This record gives sequence, structure tokens and C-alpha cells, in this order.
Amino acid sequence: MADTPDTPRSTGRPAHQNVTFDSNGTPAHGYLALPPAGSGPGVIVIQEWWGLTDHIADVTDRLAAEGFVALAPDLYGGNVAHDSGEAFRMMQDLPVERGVELLSGAVGHLLALPEVTSETVGAVGFCMGGGFVLYLAAQDPRVGAAVPFYGVIQGELPDFSHLKAEILGHYGERDEAIPVATLDGLRKAIKDQSGIDADFRVYPADHAFFNDGRPEVYDKDSSEKAWTATLNFLKSNLN
Repeated sequence: MADTPDTPRSTGRPAHQNVTFDSNGTPAHGYLALPPAGSGPGVIVIQEWWGLTDHIADVTDRLAAEGFVALAPDLYGGNVAHDSGEAFRMMQDLPVERGVELLSGAVGHLLALPEVTSETVGAVGFCMGGGFVLYLAAQDPRVGAAVPFYGVIQGELPDFSHLKAEILGHYGERDEAIPVATLDGLRKAIKDQSGIDADFRVYPADHAFFNDGRPEVYDKDSSEKAWTATLNFLKSNLN
């Protein structure tokens, strides 16, 4: 996966955690942010391969500010990568099945909160987390709206035959990790197996263009357009 250069992606602080929940009988942790009104639709935020960093916590806070109850599960158990080599090893050490299991536990926790007003949740993820958005939505019908940002699929495509979520995806046309040409096959697999038309949008940008902590790839215009579309999509599909 081309997510370089090898520069630190955290401030040296551990992953953000302020909540514990059950994941198939074992404790898991995450970062929960509530909206100003105190309640709203639920959204899961899924980390990049760096971990539950300042950037992911900030996205979670931004969603809360827009009226959502947002939860970012910590897939790395408190660890944060400081370079791409470490991030790759940490991603490889997390089996997709375990990641989805943990995320499903987070979905259950979110829907059980009295502050959550929606019957389904949204899932927004980035890079590795964008791939997990699709894996989670394919397996968990409690996900009603899926938003992968430059989602990296690890291995085989998910089985989308049980997918219930509408999908809005954001991709960069200069992304070497996810060539734009591959999106047609992904869109077709989703349509053929679930009947759902995925809305994949391509921006004049690189991989990780939404990460404003990475000035070498951050694209302000593309990020703002993708963010506005994401908010509208979540508000339209969660009730």
C-alpha cells in the first residue's frame, strides 16, 4: 500500500480512548464524541493504518459537531504507528475477521447507547479503515450508510450478498494504492451481489487527501467537497 513517506503520524501520545465496550466477550476500547444536542444518529469512524491518531479523533469530533454520536474503535489496542513500516506491520497483525468482529462490537455498543436515535449506523473509514467499512457493511446489516475514503481492500473482495447499506466512496485519481480503474470492478461486484449502486467519486488528489495532518498529500478543495457530500449522505440515510 503506497502511504508514504516514512514520517511520524502522531504526536507521541497514545491512542485516544475514553470508552470501553464488549467485543465478542472481550473488552475493546475507543473514542466517543457526543453532539451538542446530546443525541443523534450513530456513526462508526474507522482508523487509517496509523492507529487511533489525533486525526481520527478530530474527524470523530467533527462528526459530533454536525449532530452525530460518533465512535472510533481502537483496532490496535492503544498502539499508534510512527512510520509506514510499523503501520504496515500493525495492519498485517490484525486479521480482517478480527477487525470486523471488533467493529461489529462497536456497532452494538453504539446502537445500545440511549443517546443514539438511529436504527442503523453509518460507517466512515480511511485507507485501511475504508476497506474495513466495506467488510463491515457487507457482514453487518446494522450498517445503513457506508463511506469509504480511499478504502484499501486486503485480499479478496467481501461477499456483498447480504449488504444493506448505501455506499458513497471517495477516491483520488492519483492514488497509486487504489488505481481508479479498479473501481469499476468493485462497483460491479457490489451491484451484482446486492443490487446496490455504489456512488464512487474521484477527486484530483492523492491517497490520503483528506488527512490534513499530512501536508504532502492533503487537498483542501477535494476534502471539503468529500466532507460536505459525506455529511449530506449520512443525514439522508440514517434515521
